[in-house]
Amino acid sequence: MIAGVAAASVALGVAQLATIPLGGRADVRTAVGAAIVDLTPGPVKEWAIQTLGPLDKPFLAVVVLVGIATIAAIAGTLETPRRPFGSAVIAGTGALGCAAVLSRPGGTALDILPAILGAACGVAVLRVLTQRFWPHSERNTAVNEQADPGRRKLVLYGLLGFGVVSGVVGAFATRLAHSVEADRKTFALPTPRPKARPIPAEVQPKGVALPSFITPSVDFYRIDTALSVPQLSRGDWRLRIHGMVDRETTYGFDDLARFDLVETVTTLTCVSNPVGGDLISTGIWTGYRLADLLAAAGVHSDADMVLSTSIDGFTAGTPVQALTDGRDALVAVGLNGQPLPVEHGYPARMVVPGLYGYVSATKWVVDLELTRFDKAKAYWTRQGWAAQAPIKTQSRIDVPRGGQKVPVGPVVFGGVAWAQNRGVRAVELRIGDGDWQRAELGASYSDETWRLWSFPWEAKDPGKQRVTVRAIDNTGAVQTEQRANPVPDGATGWHSVNFTVVPA
Repeated sequence: MIAGVAAASVALGVAQLATIPLGGRADVRTAVGAAIVDLTPGPVKEWAIQTLGPLDKPFLAVVVLVGIATIAAIAGTLETPRRPFGSAVIAGTGALGCAAVLSRPGGTALDILPAILGAACGVAVLRVLTQRFWPHSERNTAVNEQADPGRRKLVLYGLLGFGVVSGVVGAFATRLAHSVEADRKTFALPTPRPKARPIPAEVQPKGVALPSFITPSVDFYRIDTALSVPQLSRGDWRLRIHGMVDRETTYGFDDLARFDLVETVTTLTCVSNPVGGDLISTGIWTGYRLADLLAAAGVHSDADMVLSTSIDGFTAGTPVQALTDGRDALVAVGLNGQPLPVEHGYPARMVVPGLYGYVSATKWVVDLELTRFDKAKAYWTRQGWAAQAPIKTQSRIDVPRGGQKVPVGPVVFGGVAWAQNRGVRAVELRIGDGDWQRAELGASYSDETWRLWSFPWEAKDPGKQRVTVRAIDNTGAVQTEQRANPVPDGATGWHSVNFTVVPA
């Protein structure tokens, strides 16, 4: 079993080293993980997002490695000098790796070379170990008598260590060799005109520790299907607009300069955000209006969907109306006054106010196809999620936290509420089963951003308590109490927090 794992370790290490000159598309480990993600049923993916959050990708990477190690251990037990069944298993696994690489967008015959080299080295190592250490081989009896257990362990664990080290070095070197971070740092974000209007200090309630109205870029939530962050430079980036248009057009990054560069403040929300969840952030976005780019292409009147595609193959279906109705839907190139972080879509991504991200917020966007909802389906809609996904009116309690102890006396609770494209008119709280009371709202910046709230309260009687929140949007609609899971078009329900009042 150890011999099989050692062979697989060498195979992966060699494959990773061979990936260095080719880049991420040839990374067989990532390709296998991505194929697993694509084949995983939607409910399982949603469970992973809900349960693991940003750790879902590292978790999958560990699962892939454990799976490979398990297969390799079995292969080791099947291998004999005369019957190379274990070698056949490793070769078959290498073939599956080649298929996974070729299944990724842009995968070529050259990209499977690391998988082939890795599998060949893995087979060679397993054959050598079997021939040298197989205890029942008459031909190798003398060799086996000389090969004491300590020497066997030294060879086996030496090969295992070589595989691990070479894999880590190969992954690090590949990332370093193909990183676009240097390209990003040389990009001087132009001054947008018009700039977003200033954010008044009154948007942030005082006396309570709430999230900043503008989320720092390093804290911005990230949910996507990319196991390895795509590395796409400005020079290599192209945006193709085609399909139901008068003029098919392809823009390079510098070509965007013919359009107005604008700045907007928009809150983005993930459809996987549960009631009370934190998959929501607000940023200052710099970019080019999608309406302008689409107008230049001449959209056909019967086209009702834009199918956007990422460089890694992810797709999203966005209503044409949401891109042309006056809201500031952007091909964004900047976040919070800086070029987009690579993990958030550098050099360009989509930002569409009022829609959940899975139908609007394509990162590393390279293709916009004008089509119809009755003709095409995007990545998540093929797995049962709704094609239309406007953001629902929701609210969250940030203070107090669940289980927190609150001293008797005056306290201030607080949280956030959102109803993008409609705006929040009011937030109401209820302590226990009491009456609903109005919270104090921070200033409203726009209908496209969240609104922070606070609620002064006098904690009197020690004991367990519960606080519940609901929001009312600018149409007068009250946030529904009905509990619903994120699938298929976003979670609903009131957020409640249990806390304990204790003597001061």
